[in-house]
Amino acid sequence: MAFVVIAIILCLFAFPHAGLGAALRGVSIWWDVLFPALFPFFVISEILLGFGIVHFFGTLLDPIMRPVFRIPGIGGFVVAMGFAAGYPVAAKLTSQLWTQRLVNREEGERLVAFTTSSDPIFLIGAVSIGFFHDASLAIILAVAHYGGSLLIGLMMRFHGRKSSPTEQKTVNKGKMWKRAFDSMHNARLSDGRSIGELLSQSILQSFNLIFVVGGLVVFFSVVLEVLTEAKVMNAMYLLIDSILRFTGLPLELSQAVMNGLFEVTIGAKAAGNAPAALALSSKVAIGALILSWGGMSVHAQIVSLLSHTNLRYMPFLIARLIHALLSAAIVLVIWEPMQVFRDSKPVFLPQYDPSSPVLSYLRLMLPVSGTVILAAFTVIAGLFAAYSLLRLVYEKVGGTR
Repeated sequence: MAFVVIAIILCLFAFPHAGLGAALRGVSIWWDVLFPALFPFFVISEILLGFGIVHFFGTLLDPIMRPVFRIPGIGGFVVAMGFAAGYPVAAKLTSQLWTQRLVNREEGERLVAFTTSSDPIFLIGAVSIGFFHDASLAIILAVAHYGGSLLIGLMMRFHGRKSSPTEQKTVNKGKMWKRAFDSMHNARLSDGRSIGELLSQSILQSFNLIFVVGGLVVFFSVVLEVLTEAKVMNAMYLLIDSILRFTGLPLELSQAVMNGLFEVTIGAKAAGNAPAALALSSKVAIGALILSWGGMSVHAQIVSLLSHTNLRYMPFLIARLIHALLSAAIVLVIWEPMQVFRDSKPVFLPQYDPSSPVLSYLRLMLPVSGTVILAAFTVIAGLFAAYSLLRLVYEKVGGTR
């Protein structure tokens, strides 16, 4: 690692202009996209934890989340916030749940593995409209990306099969709604902070986290640029070319894949700006792969957030690899059937204005995030119904579990 750091420093001295340009682009991405998209969710999640609302949803969703994903019901709140706010909000919430001993190591690893996803605003506003210049691609990317996340959740339920589940703490055996409100009330009493203190601490902690996120984006943007200028990445390009040739995807997309390995925004932009002669389905598949992988910048953010816990990085890494491949495959499979839903006039979305990203986020946030969350929980409810039906049939024929 010491030699790697020294090599990066030497590359910075050798290519100062490239490093400066990459740093400025990273700062622009952080300020224009990440700060307005993530900071409000960071603050809100802190406040919701302090008020005990997370515990409220945990009690309500426990009968559904445990059989489907083998995580406590409190993980349902992380699913909603992770899908709505994007990476790395789910990791932040999971680390807080682990600190409060609401999830154990295996449950936390399952939770982070499938709730770390892109937010719908970034998927629609930045990727579909900003990079691909086609809002009708949003539904294909969303089905591939979030559908892949749910499939990863089902796969991860087999992770740590021998571990004991976290017990759901209940204060009484009354009705579900009463137990949920009692859990929220007890959590609020345990927190003990006044509203003013809770708000100020939430803002300060969120500022610290958002600057860490921005620093990692800038760092990986600079590293990728100077290593590319130094021709160090040529070996990686040969490997990526071999993989693309094996899958039948155009070799011209190797630049996008390489960029996406390090930073998701840069990689998705490269996929959208690939030569127009390439098949659009191939470019969208690579865009979905990059979104699901997340980039080493997001991986570094996750590791930073989980550093004070005993959650391991390897399950997350394996889940990201599988999710990336799944999302790309889903795009190629559903591409033809989904063409009937594409429309050159995206009347179902408010107009996205790249020159005013904050206002655009506010106009898009509630309807789009709400739709994604509702769709996700509809699928989860369907999975729970299927699980209950199969379990009933199994017991009827003499089963014991």
